[in-house]
Amino acid sequence: MFASISARYDRANTVLSVGVHHRWRRQAVRWSGVGAGDAVLDCATGTGDLAIAFRKAGTRVVATDFVPEMLSIARTKSPDIELRIADVTALPYDDDAFDVASIAFGIRNVADPARGIAEMARVVRPGGRVMVLELGSPPNALFRALYNTYRRHALPRIGGVLTGQRGAYEYLESSSADFPCGEAFVQMMRGSGRFANVEFRALTFGIAYLYRGVIA
Repeated sequence: MFASISARYDRANTVLSVGVHHRWRRQAVRWSGVGAGDAVLDCATGTGDLAIAFRKAGTRVVATDFVPEMLSIARTKSPDIELRIADVTALPYDDDAFDVASIAFGIRNVADPARGIAEMARVVRPGGRVMVLELGSPPNALFRALYNTYRRHALPRIGGVLTGQRGAYEYLESSSADFPCGEAFVQMMRGSGRFANVEFRALTFGIAYLYRGVIA
């Protein structure tokens, strides 16, 4: 499914989010606290937008995904990022190998999200951070109703027109609507037993959520 939309994925993301997804990624980089020379692993990188945002902060970035077509586009956008095909639930890296591990709009697509989070935490050093950016549900009832109408009806239609793959965006709607967010997702992260502290921030009225877990 992701291979089929890879060529038009960036354009669709920008149109569907009215460009705000780039700001969310910059916020993830800032809240991660990375410094120049830090090692970052970006999982489920897709076409590499979050990896590129981390690279602009002066970090050394390794980016993984299990869709070669997505990685091919990421390579053309930033050839200085190391790219590798890998599954977030079985990362081919040693314990404590990175200062930060991140994932943007990918954890809900993992068959076992808790295992993916635990695996990301495994490869991050003590005191390092796991950063998760994911869609969610606005807490305000009125805004939530408006957003849900957009997500259920407009998003699949617009995504289908932009990519020719309406089914992919129907999946996007259902997967984001059913996925835990806010405190529920924090509890899943804490359940791994690997974090000294887990916090979250709601972005753009709760359309998206940013999570930061500090490794114990």
